[in-house]
Amino acid sequence: MKTTIKILSLLFIFLIISSCSTDNQLVENDIYTCPMQCEGDKTYSSPGHCPVCEMNLTQPVAKVLYDETDLLSENSIFNLTSKWQTQNKETITLKDLKGKPLVVVMIYTTCKAACPRLVADVRNIEKTLIAEDIKDVKYIFVSIDPETDTPEQLKAFAVENVMDDENHVFLHGSVDDVREFSNVLAVKYKEISPLDFSHSNIISVFNPGGELINQVEGLGMDQTATINAIKSITTH
Repeated sequence: MKTTIKILSLLFIFLIISSCSTDNQLVENDIYTCPMQCEGDKTYSSPGHCPVCEMNLTQPVAKVLYDETDLLSENSIFNLTSKWQTQNKETITLKDLKGKPLVVVMIYTTCKAACPRLVADVRNIEKTLIAEDIKDVKYIFVSIDPETDTPEQLKAFAVENVMDDENHVFLHGSVDDVREFSNVLAVKYKEISPLDFSHSNIISVFNPGGELINQVEGLGMDQTATINAIKSITTH
């Protein structure tokens, strides 16, 4: 009998402790805010109405703790496993570029005709975005001439064009990897003589998850669509 009473007493105490713990947890989690944030980040411990706009107080949605760009679609260029060297001799994969909008062109540094104009078009896009305070964009220049455009050559080109910073990335890859990447971008190129190539002039825009969202082909073209595409995926 005494044993039974002791067991029942312990069970009763356990239930009380559990109840108190649950109540405390509910109190801690019962946070309400104005959906219009009339008073900034001010919170309330019980439901009711905002004293400013009189809207019903709501419980804030928990923030997502992962980067949505980690969830790659099958159309993402970040699925490509090729390795590249930057102008700073860093070895990277395309996935290392994820998280920011990308403006991508394929060029070669000894080009005297189309490529300087293509680079100028990219400069104008960047200038327009900076004027609108949109700076969190990466500009990627992929060489179609791996033999000549070594990382050292790409570095010299970047410095000469005042593009040697973290927002401008020049990539050197193997012949096969460059060809694979060009096929993804629908960029056609062909060596017609030593140090000279015929090639498509295409500016491509990728979202932070590596999906192609816009392309403009041609030199000196109206880049309004390019700029609007970047603005649509950029917060500032």
